Amino acid sequence: MSSIHETQSAGGVVVNNDGLVLVANQKSKSWSLPKGHVEQGEDKIETAKREIHEETGVDDLEFVSELGSYQRYKMSSENKDDLQELKHITIFLFKTNHQGPLSPTDPENPEARWVKKEEVAEILTHPKDKEFFRSIVDKI
Repeated sequence: MSSIHETQSAGGVVVNNDGLVLVANQKSKSWSLPKGHVEQGEDKIETAKREIHEETGVDDLEFVSELGSYQRYKMSSENKDDLQELKHITIFLFKTNHQGPLSPTDPENPEARWVKKEEVAEILTHPKDKEFFRSIVDKI
């Protein structure tokens, strides 16, 4: 029996001046809030900012608040739960004045887009991501 590998991830709900929220495409197969693994020596806010930049190209970020944490399994290449890795995800709220095109630098995240906050939960692929976003949407 294999053991579950637990990891820490951090990311953000990024809201622009029009009230739109950033979402990122993962490996051309799924959509999520921009987020990723906390690297050694980073705090979670640093991780969130780095991942947002890598997955969307946005680096003009103003920290607003911590929105909360949740757990879910990593997604497999078939968009199913990979029971080998349990992710502990912390999400922060950021505001941005970013205008112009979104330009992800991470090749595994080829596309990002701005979405109305009422539509974000429908676009997110993983059920736990949807559930978390619905629980915090009134805070953004």
